[in-house]
Amino acid sequence: MSENLPPHHVNPEWPPPPAYAPPAPGPAHKRSRGPAKLLVAVAIVAAAVGGTTAYGVQELTGGSSTGVTASSATETDVVPASMKGTVAGVAKSVSPSIVEIKAASSSGSATGSGVIVTGDGEVVTNNHVVSGASQIQVRTHDGKTYSARVVGTDSSKDLALIKLEDASGLKAATLGDSDGVRVGDQVVAIGSPEGLTGTVTSGIVSALDRDVTVSKDESQGQQQWQRGGGWPFEFGGQEFNGDTGGSTTTYKAIQTDASLNPGNSGGALIDMNGNIIGINSAMYAPSGAESSTAGSVGLGFAIPVNTVKADLPDLRAGAGG
Repeated sequence: MSENLPPHHVNPEWPPPPAYAPPAPGPAHKRSRGPAKLLVAVAIVAAAVGGTTAYGVQELTGGSSTGVTASSATETDVVPASMKGTVAGVAKSVSPSIVEIKAASSSGSATGSGVIVTGDGEVVTNNHVVSGASQIQVRTHDGKTYSARVVGTDSSKDLALIKLEDASGLKAATLGDSDGVRVGDQVVAIGSPEGLTGTVTSGIVSALDRDVTVSKDESQGQQQWQRGGGWPFEFGGQEFNGDTGGSTTTYKAIQTDASLNPGNSGGALIDMNGNIIGINSAMYAPSGAESSTAGSVGLGFAIPVNTVKADLPDLRAGAGG
């Protein structure tokens, strides 16, 4: 061992060392490269971790060239921190992204709601609100009115995409992740029930994966709206708001007790962070002089937002039917 000590180091208990000889080039060279190799390895690991982190952030933020902001319901806070978790905070943050829709056809007229998904005026709504319409007028949160055209429809999911003409600078909603929704979660609904633009209600998620059956007959639906009974649907073996007819479709829905009434169709069901988790589509809202109750009875359904996101490419491509 003393062969490796420098010449000025002397241990009095040891015998005198032999004359000092420099270490062989091979071992010294290897020892000097050790730290360098370690540094390189650390740099590579750091780069790999950094790359993974960047990828994770990109996946979480879900940026999209189409203008739709897609995110998990628990990962994006649309509501300001000072109003986090409040109905008022959700209403203030999301209301600018919700519109009122008036559609007219030879069968009658319908009033519904919609959710802005791009700043240049793409709006998601229900198929039964706009399908077959010869004229569509959309009113935004700030009171401006736009003409709109149908881009694509999907009657099997009761979804439609419309485009506002000459629109820009609109506030697009943040589409959340309906797979993360739990029974009992607090939610907010925003829409235009009975033409009352920007109405806000709140409640909870009552159930998940409910089989809701709705009519695919556009003329029947618009006539039903004219009678004030709402869009006919079936649930749990019962029919609500009239006869759904022979042409129907069934989809999985989020059930909520947030107050929904005719005109809420196509509007937003929102989590307490301000993320859209569903498009309101069916509700039982008794009306008429013989009705024993008035207003919403807390039986409403929304199409999960993940269904909407999966359907958007086809709707943008002009799908119909």
